[in-house]
Amino acid sequence: MDLFRKCMKPVKKCLGDAKMDKSIVRGVVLVSGSTKIPNIQQLYQDFFNGKELCKNMNPYEDVPHSVVVQSAILNGEGQ
Repeated sequence: MDLFRKCMKPVKKCLGDAKMDKSIVRGVVLVSGSTKIPNIQQLYQDFFNGKELCKNMNPYEDVPHSVVVQSAILNGEGQ
């Protein structure tokens, strides 16, 4: 469980960096291996106060798409 709890550190850091409270998060999307690990799912669901997790994303499509979108943002495109 200690290893699973370490997964929460980047989530907390991301929220802190964005100056966001977890209460305003409307949804949590899990991709790749995290969709298959019940302990990870439970940690995220507990952290986000019982919000339903979206686990039906296609990691072969969604992860590469996210990389492209993030790259465009970092390059200043689409602003």
